[in-house]
Amino acid sequence: MKFEKLFEPTKIGKMVIKNRIAMAPMGIFGLTDVEGGLTQRAIDYYIERAYGGVGLIITGVARVTEIEPRFGRFFVSAKTLPSIGELVESVHSHGAKIMVQLTAGQGRALGGPLIDQGATPVSASATPCYWRPNVMTRALTTGEVEEIVKALGDSAKFLKAVGVDAIELHGHQGYLFDQFATAMWNKRKDKYGGRLMDRLRFAIEALNIIKKNVGEDFPVVYRYGLKHFMKGPWAGALEHEHYEEIGRDIEEGVEVAKILEKAGFDALDVDAGCYESLYWSFPPVYQPHGCMVGLAADVKKVVRIPVITVGRLDIPELAERVLREQKADMIALGRALLADPHWPKKAWKGDEQEIRPCIGCNDGCLYRTSVEFKPVSCAVNPSAGRERIYSIEKARGNSRCVLIAGGGLAGMEAARVAAMRGQRVILCERTEEMGGHLIAASVPDFKKDVGKLLEWYRFQLEKLAIEIRLQTEVTPELIKKEKPDKVVIATGSVPLIPKIPGIEKPMVATCVDLLLGKKEPGEENVIVVGGGLVGCETALWLAHQGRRVSIVEALSELSVGIHHANRVMLLDMLKDKKVICLTRAELREIIDDGIIILDENSREKTIPCETVALALGLEPKRELYAALRKNVYELHLIGDCREPRRIMHAIWDAFYVASS
Repeated sequence: MKFEKLFEPTKIGKMVIKNRIAMAPMGIFGLTDVEGGLTQRAIDYYIERAYGGVGLIITGVARVTEIEPRFGRFFVSAKTLPSIGELVESVHSHGAKIMVQLTAGQGRALGGPLIDQGATPVSASATPCYWRPNVMTRALTTGEVEEIVKALGDSAKFLKAVGVDAIELHGHQGYLFDQFATAMWNKRKDKYGGRLMDRLRFAIEALNIIKKNVGEDFPVVYRYGLKHFMKGPWAGALEHEHYEEIGRDIEEGVEVAKILEKAGFDALDVDAGCYESLYWSFPPVYQPHGCMVGLAADVKKVVRIPVITVGRLDIPELAERVLREQKADMIALGRALLADPHWPKKAWKGDEQEIRPCIGCNDGCLYRTSVEFKPVSCAVNPSAGRERIYSIEKARGNSRCVLIAGGGLAGMEAARVAAMRGQRVILCERTEEMGGHLIAASVPDFKKDVGKLLEWYRFQLEKLAIEIRLQTEVTPELIKKEKPDKVVIATGSVPLIPKIPGIEKPMVATCVDLLLGKKEPGEENVIVVGGGLVGCETALWLAHQGRRVSIVEALSELSVGIHHANRVMLLDMLKDKKVICLTRAELREIIDDGIIILDENSREKTIPCETVALALGLEPKRELYAALRKNVYELHLIGDCREPRRIMHAIWDAFYVASS
C-alpha cells in the first residue's frame, strides 16, 4: 500500500472509521424533495462516494428550523427521516460512517434572491447582509436562540434513531453560529454576547442538548474557520497580505479550539474564511493545494481531540504527508470527490494517474447551484449528482464507428465516453497535439490543474486504445472513405479578431498566442483588451513576469460569469500585482506606440504600450459542419464549435452526445 497513513483506521470519540479520508460537507441543492428529504439522486450520490472507499461521509448542511426559507435545502424532520434512514443503510453497507452536518441558519449570508422575495434575514445582532448590504438583519431574541438549540437537540434524536453515526455543527464560513461567535457581528448584551466564552454559548448549548438527548458517546464535531482573512467590510485578504484582521484572527481561533474541546466536542473540523473572503471557504484554482493545512496544524498543537483538515487536498502524496507530519488526524475531500468519487480506491491502489482532477473552477458545483439554481454536479464529471441517470454503460446492439473531428476537450471527452460504451472511435486532430485550448489555459503556474486534466484525458485515451490520427484534417472526402455510422464535429474555436484600425500591427497578439509562445510580449508595458476570464488570467500571468499590465474592458465589471469566490480572488490578485483595470473603455484604434480608447466619459484617451493582447472572445469553427450537414444524417456539433463557453460546457456537451 503506497499511502499507508491515509488508510489507517481512526476514531472520533468511540466511532471507529476505516480510514482517515472524509467526504467534506457540501450542499446538495437540487437533490432534495419539497419537504427537504433526500431524493434517490441524493442517496445515489452518497452511495457512489461510499462505494469509492471514503471512510466518513459528512453530509451537506441540513436545516432544523423554519426560521429561514427552506428553498431546496436538506431538512431534518419526522417527514424526511425515511430517506435519511435509507441513506444510512446504503452507506453502512459499504463500510463507511455517516455524519450529518446541522446548521443554525445562514443569518447575514442569506441569499440575495430570497431577501428580494421578502425573507427576513436574522443574526446575532442587527448587521448588514452580505448579498444585500442595504438590508439589515433582525437580531434573534434570546428565546428564539433557545428554540433553535432545542430544535438541534430534537433533530439529533431523529438522526440517531435512523442510525446516523455522528453530527457536525456548521460553525464556519460566517453563517449563524459563526456570527454569534464573532465579535464584529455579535453586539448582544444577553447571555449569548460579550466575552468569547459567551459568544460560543450558542454552539455549546447545542452540544449539551445533543449529548443529553442521544448520549455522551454519540460523537459531535464542530466545524469552524480558524481565521476569517477579512481586512475590511466586504474585503477578503490573500495569505501574504499585511493587514489588520477585523474578523477572527489565529490567536482567537486557537482559544476557540481550547474552549470547544473543554466543552466536550469530540473533534474539530478546521477551515478558514467567511463570505468576505469566500476564496478561503471555497478555494478556487488560484489557491495552492493544502492551503489550510497550516491552520489545522495550529489547532492540533493545542488540543487532544481529533482534528480534520480540508482545502484542496486532492493530491494523494500531499494528503499522506499531512497525516504523517501529524498536522491533522483526518483529511476531508470535497470537490475532489465530485470530480472522482473513487479517489480513495484509486489512491489505495497507487493509481494516482487514474484520479480525475478537480480544476477548482467552482462551475458545476457552486455557480450551478447558487447562481443558476440547478442541481449540484461537477464540471469535469457530469455524472456527479446523477449517478444512476448518467452511468456509462455498454451500448446495445453491434458496435458502431464514430468519427470525431477535433482533439480538443470536447473531442477527447466524446471519444472517451463512446469508447467506454463499446464503440469503435476514430479521433482526428489537425495539429500535432491533443488538447485544444487546454494547452494554452494550463500555461500559467496558477492554472496547472488544467494541465493535470489534459494529462488525465491523454492517459484515458491511451488506455482505451482509441485510434488517434494526428495532423489529420477531416474532410467530406475522408468521411466518404471511412463511412462512419456517426460523425461528431468538435472543431473548436479561434480567437475573435475585430475590425479595428491598426489591428494588423506586429505589436498585436492574441492572448492564446502569447500563452503558447507563438509571440513574445514586450518587456515592459502590455495592454490586455478584454476583461473576461481569459483576459484577466493572461494579465495576471504577464504581471507575475514583472511586466506593467493594464486591462481595457468595455463592460462595467471584469471577469463576470464565474463563481464569486473565483472572481473575487482573481480581482484581489490583479490588485496585488498592481494591474491597472479600465472599465467602460472602448478600444478605438491601435497606433504604433499604444492604443486609443474611448473612456467612460466618451473622451478619447491615448495609452502607451509595447504589446496589445487581445482577449475579445472566441468564434466557433463550423466550416466542416456546414460542409457535411446536408449529407450526413448522424452529425453532432459539440463544444466550442457549437458555442464557445467554459471547460464545463465542452465536457458536458460531449458527454451528453456520446452517452446517448
